Amino acid sequence: MKITSMSLYAIRLPLKQPFVISYHTYNDMPSIIVKLETDEGFIGYGEAVPDEHVTGETWESTFHLLKNTLGPSIIGENPLQIERIHERMNKVAYGVPAAKAAIDIACFDLIGKKLGQPIYQLIGGRYHDEFPITHVLSIGEPEKMAREAAERVQMGYTSFKIKVGTDVMQDVNRIKAVYESVKNDAVIRVDVNQGWKTSAAALKGIRALQSIDIDWLEQPVLADDIDGMAFIRSKTDLSLMIDEGLKGQREMKEIISKNAADRVNIKLMKCGGIQPAVKLAYQAELAGIECQVGSMVESSIASSAGFHVAFSKKNITSVELTGPLKFSKDVGDLKYDVPFIRLNGQPGLGIVVDESILEELTVFKDHIS
Repeated sequence: MKITSMSLYAIRLPLKQPFVISYHTYNDMPSIIVKLETDEGFIGYGEAVPDEHVTGETWESTFHLLKNTLGPSIIGENPLQIERIHERMNKVAYGVPAAKAAIDIACFDLIGKKLGQPIYQLIGGRYHDEFPITHVLSIGEPEKMAREAAERVQMGYTSFKIKVGTDVMQDVNRIKAVYESVKNDAVIRVDVNQGWKTSAAALKGIRALQSIDIDWLEQPVLADDIDGMAFIRSKTDLSLMIDEGLKGQREMKEIISKNAADRVNIKLMKCGGIQPAVKLAYQAELAGIECQVGSMVESSIASSAGFHVAFSKKNITSVELTGPLKFSKDVGDLKYDVPFIRLNGQPGLGIVVDESILEELTVFKDHIS
């Protein structure tokens, strides 16, 4: 089987409501959809959701890199040889993990369809039967966030991620309001998205929250400050998760050597796709670190890919892949059984891409062969 062509679609996924985190407000989500075709008639879909704040990639740069550099490097290659595909991409471009993830995901979709197997069977087999879905609360007024959490409890949600990262004490008020609203019905996790910046500010926030039962605190300091995470961890028994500070194997090695986290958040867009994500999970397992698979608020395509990784690994104990639940229109048909996610066992990604919606959401596109 050989890859014969690649089609690219730069789309904007419409959100039901703005998604607000410490460093940006998203009114829609820019995404690049990759469609690979082969000489045997199989079609595979992948997705890149770049974030200039996390990986330095933009929507526009990712499109042009895929068109002019990464795409041409894998035309004629066999998608079954996924290690070789990554080698080819790494030779022509350094970094750019979201762009590489799009091709990686599309290749795995092709492999699964060729072999008649879901992707999780290709990377270790299914371990988990289901995962509870965590509802993510955008930054807002404390009362509004608490009210939204209470409403979601009525829908069956049992865990919440609270987005914070503005002023430390304002964030403490947000966290306390949500906690008081759902403390008897759900667990809460707090994601600062680097917003507290320094270890001193993070410790101030942690000390103000000592009376609150928090499942874990995620990325309070700047991404590159792994030393800061290690320092915070030495001063508190609150479980700490690294997100933006983990991209690939180099960062994972440093996190392990410095005992900088209890948990890590693996995202396909940060590490380069399914194959690199699996390697990170194994690396973490050797160090006794639990993992989560998160997302950049992706469509059904990349969300499905993340779920396949999560379902196949024992030490991946939570998921936060809720992009499709946030969109008013999506290009795929990933099914959630809220408040759970269960995969359907169909070959490849296990989803159907609606090309009419794909065309409708496309801002610009191209094709190479």
